[in-house]
Amino acid sequence: MILTVTPNPALDVTYYVDQIRLGEVNRVRTTTEMPGGKGVNVARVLVQLGTAATCLGFLGGDAGETLSRLLEPSGVAQAWLRTERPTRRTVAVVDAVETTLFNEAGPSVDAAAWDDLIALMSSLVSAGDVVVVSGSMPPGTPSTALPAMIAAAHTRGARTLVDTSGPSLLSAAEAGATLLKPNDVELLEATGATDVVAGARELLERGAASVVVSCGARGLIAMTRSDLSEHGWQVRPAEQLTGNPTGAGDAAVAALAQALVALAAPGATLAQTLPAHLADAVALSGAAVLSPTAGSVDLSAYARMRALITVEKRHDAC
Repeated sequence: MILTVTPNPALDVTYYVDQIRLGEVNRVRTTTEMPGGKGVNVARVLVQLGTAATCLGFLGGDAGETLSRLLEPSGVAQAWLRTERPTRRTVAVVDAVETTLFNEAGPSVDAAAWDDLIALMSSLVSAGDVVVVSGSMPPGTPSTALPAMIAAAHTRGARTLVDTSGPSLLSAAEAGATLLKPNDVELLEATGATDVVAGARELLERGAASVVVSCGARGLIAMTRSDLSEHGWQVRPAEQLTGNPTGAGDAAVAALAQALVALAAPGATLAQTLPAHLADAVALSGAAVLSPTAGSVDLSAYARMRALITVEKRHDAC
């Protein structure tokens, strides 16, 4: 089973207008609502690929109820921890030229709530399962929460994949996460490194078992702890794409979660298993760019690009 934890989910609201005029009345032509949050997007992509996934995280209020209702048709299983404080909303205002975003910080979550969430996660996972933790931490999250969740998952025999940023990325490495998936900007900001290879090495030296760094249109690099003296693998896209990049990283995480599932095979190691799924990660990222909304992928484009992508053992950064 793959369990995707979204600590700070959101109800994504999009307003479509003819032209944004600040300080004036803006008439909204249409409005859409979507279940949002990085872990939610990962789960939706996994289900499209035929892999069962369960969403977990903090959910509350009318926005939380709407998010859950909108997620039901996707086939994603849900096991939210209900809270009194309402789930945040993100608002995108789209006109013919640009998109303007208004992102709420989310409700504050204390240590006791995190303890409850970790207990719920522990009750759901078993040996060989994969726990994905994606996105930002809610306000009030103690620094010990994410390491405690990683430790609890490992105690149950599960593997962990973390896609976050800032100090949480460093603490996830120190907790021994199986795989970390920052993008290049997040990696450099968190580590203070001058290039992605040095940044990935720092996360490995801190304790992560493997690191995959996404570099947008330039593809990705990957390293495992056994590759500290080298630069691991590099994968470039099959073609340059234009579209909606929101959700591309989440699609890559879905592919990497499947790589961790494959580690359950007898004798499988990260160094053997991970490279076989890196091309999937890049192709799925591209397929997400071609899809109009985060959490969905163009499966025909994915199959086309996947056949053209190769994984290289390289000694330079993306």
